[in-house]
Amino acid sequence: MKLVCPICGKTYDEPVQRCECGEPVEFEPFTGEPYIGRTVWERFWDFWPVEPALELSLGEGDTPLVRSRLGEEFGIRLYLKNETVNPTWSFKDRGTFLAMSYALRAGYRAVGTVSTGNMAASVSAYASRFGLEAKILVSESAGDEKLKAVSVYGGDVIRVRGDYGKLYFESLKLGKRLGVYFINSDNPFRIEGYKGIAFEIAEELTPDYVLIPTSSGGLFRGIAKGFLELHESGLVGELPKLIAVQAEGCSPICRAFREGKTKIEHFDNPKTIAKAIANPYPPSGNAVLKLLREFGWGCVSVSDGEILKAQRKLAREGLFVQPASATGVAALRKLDLPEGAKVVSILTGSGLRTLRNAPTGEVRECPLERLEECLR
Repeated sequence: MKLVCPICGKTYDEPVQRCECGEPVEFEPFTGEPYIGRTVWERFWDFWPVEPALELSLGEGDTPLVRSRLGEEFGIRLYLKNETVNPTWSFKDRGTFLAMSYALRAGYRAVGTVSTGNMAASVSAYASRFGLEAKILVSESAGDEKLKAVSVYGGDVIRVRGDYGKLYFESLKLGKRLGVYFINSDNPFRIEGYKGIAFEIAEELTPDYVLIPTSSGGLFRGIAKGFLELHESGLVGELPKLIAVQAEGCSPICRAFREGKTKIEHFDNPKTIAKAIANPYPPSGNAVLKLLREFGWGCVSVSDGEILKAQRKLAREGLFVQPASATGVAALRKLDLPEGAKVVSILTGSGLRTLRNAPTGEVRECPLERLEECLR
């Protein structure tokens, strides 16, 4: 199966990660049919570029699609795709598992990633599961508390002093030289793993809109590719309208989209509570822009205040998510959606990773002898 650059169209027969033009590559479209199977990997076997190592799966994927009461306020039918129940609490596990399956079959003994959050934990956990050495590169500003959830799996966690933006590209160059397979944000196998979200949604309903928190752009590209492949295979009719959602304090894709540009520009001085999607120069930004324009999709940015309000609303429904996960729900107020529209919002990661900034409810004190009075 060939890889192709979505921007310049150049094709590759070998498993490269980026095109000579500097853009990320992706696998050419797959077509097929679904099968009866216990997992999404088995049911959509025709659509993966590598045979999934099912015996090493940690149970990623097949996450719940939950009907939400929050849609009533907007006159829509709202569903929440709860990716927080993946093994390391985020959607990253889908892409990590498929990329690890490739690394193992290709004979790599070490894998790596550049991340300070969900992806770092995911790669570290799955490397241990697959019996591979992990090289986790983080910025010098990464806090000790956050890194505990990464280093606990036994990977080699390295704080790198210097320009964090350059670290992504340096990791690919050094990985090739040292035999370390880096599974960064827009690794082509990672994009393929994210297609499973689209496949699972389509198994349960035909959405009109899908709201996707967007940072590097890998998740958006994966979900888009999944729906496009289902459409090409004759398994779904009309494509849903995909909406990329970013935080106002770091929204390079939405800014370029709003200004009619074909290429993103670096977003200076990013500042947002939604750290998981605060990428000032997303490596898949231009590819996402191209998809938005080609299919008439959209991009919406939301403020930190709107994000925190949505996070609290989701918690009242029993779903504690990180701020980035709440951006889709926060965007509902800015979208003029038709009455009765079926809308899916992707909840990308658990709030347990961001407890420091989490909203808290009231905690009352009560002496035991007055407990009955306190309970009234």
